[in-house]
Amino acid sequence: MSQLLMFRQPLPATDRLWAVIAWQGRKSRIANIHASHEAAWADCAWRSRQVQEYRAFLAAEQKAPLRYDVRQIRRAELPKSWSPLPALGFMRGQIF
Repeated sequence: MSQLLMFRQPLPATDRLWAVIAWQGRKSRIANIHASHEAAWADCAWRSRQVQEYRAFLAAEQKAPLRYDVRQIRRAELPKSWSPLPALGFMRGQIF
């Protein structure tokens, strides 16, 4: 028998969400979205700590570190194929 487990709560049906924005130079991408401002800032702080802790690794791999910020967005601003961004900005060789 299959069972579906939810790891995060579904977002409320509001038009306004809080987004954690990843910046690399002048390029930006929505890293994650949250229903509350506090949750977005907590995620932003966690992502910033991850980048700080892996600073030497990123330099050895010649990857520019990301900066994170929080801002409010409309649900319509999310791209259709959007998915959360890993904390360091890349996964399996795919870069930001």
